[in-house]
Amino acid sequence: MRESVQAVQAEVMMSFLVSEELSFRIPVELRYETCDPYAVRLTFHLPGDAPVTWAFGRELLLDGVGRPCGEGDVRIAPVEADTLGEVLIRLQVGCDQALFRSSAPPIVAFLDRTDKLVPLGQEGALADFDAHLEQALDRILAEEQSAG
Repeated sequence: MRESVQAVQAEVMMSFLVSEELSFRIPVELRYETCDPYAVRLTFHLPGDAPVTWAFGRELLLDGVGRPCGEGDVRIAPVEADTLGEVLIRLQVGCDQALFRSSAPPIVAFLDRTDKLVPLGQEGALADFDAHLEQALDRILAEEQSAG
């Protein structure tokens, strides 16, 4: 018997900063699911393109609201230190990067709702990684055998 997945989601308007002179506002869906308790997913609805989803650590998003953090593909930082005003989210793939600016309060409200669903630090109680890994490997092997 499978447990039902519980989720929290919110839509936040963010500015997609194309250059110093050009930016436009886009809807971004924030989603958190109990089946992946360590991650949040942000789905960016860019005009004229298919939606793009990024998944990264919930704790990274939480920490990034208050101080610069992250390395590699995802970096998050407040626009002004010591102010809960706006947050910059930088996503990078190879040489390409995208920069988004968001108001911090809607992100904090979303994170607060995720904390009510799964308190920070309690994710391990939900995450049975061995079982998930075994299921995923079984599924991959079955797909490879049916394809081969």
